[in-house]
Amino acid sequence: MTAPTLTGLPRTVLRLHRPALLIWTLFVAGTCGWLAWLTEGAAKEPDLRGLACADSCGRLSSLLAHPTQMDWVGTLITYAFVGAAAFAGGALIGRELESGTARLAWTQGITPARWLATKLALAALALTLGGTTLVLVFRWAFAAHADPLWPPDWSSASAFAARGPLLVAYALCALAVGTLTALLLGRALAALGTAAGVMWLFNSVLTYYRPHLWPTDTRTGPNAFDLPDGDWVVDEGSNAHGRFAAYHPASHFWPLHLTETAIVLAVAALAVLCSFRVLKGRPASPA
Repeated sequence: MTAPTLTGLPRTVLRLHRPALLIWTLFVAGTCGWLAWLTEGAAKEPDLRGLACADSCGRLSSLLAHPTQMDWVGTLITYAFVGAAAFAGGALIGRELESGTARLAWTQGITPARWLATKLALAALALTLGGTTLVLVFRWAFAAHADPLWPPDWSSASAFAARGPLLVAYALCALAVGTLTALLLGRALAALGTAAGVMWLFNSVLTYYRPHLWPTDTRTGPNAFDLPDGDWVVDEGSNAHGRFAAYHPASHFWPLHLTETAIVLAVAALAVLCSFRVLKGRPASPA
């Protein structure tokens, strides 16, 4: 019994975008390796976890410390969606529209809807599998040395998305937005830059409003500011009733995370719907 193999359009799409798939695979594998080294190796070295001292050796140790590198890798994972948006707008859709390859395929018995659905499905599968792997490995590395006294804590931008499905949601949204941008602009380079910029702006807006996606807890009284380490303080001050602090305890991570995930997936679904509607209005062959 032979193993099943892809044929037809899926096989063509995979062959055409093999370099991109290889780069994504290497990125996932390399990042997971970095996290494994940080967790099993670098984090156990005392000199990499110490505070910075006055000499250059101390500054280098601080730069290479486990918390610093965890922040780096978390940021790299979190903003990988920018690359997904650029790929979708440029190579995946925009280049084929600009070169006429897409129209040629549409005249060979492949409908525009099937062409787009196949490309989106295969790219979404690769992003989901890779993104899920990154989330699982990052969660393992994050929990192995979880300590609210060193960054990144659960509310930091470099750790918030990387610890759950929000990371995959942003990647899928980037794929959808890049596709829609390419269909609207019809030029690979313009779509590449526009899609990446739109997703960056979208993420920045949601990151800014993130603490307001779920109701905060409020603490009042003379000790209102004495919150446990790891709580996310959103607002604090004094009023007629004394001191107050509005904050998110660590238990609010999942409500905040899943609410943002739902928003991002809703935008992704809307972008996919609009993409098929825009594609439907395009002629299948040159006039």
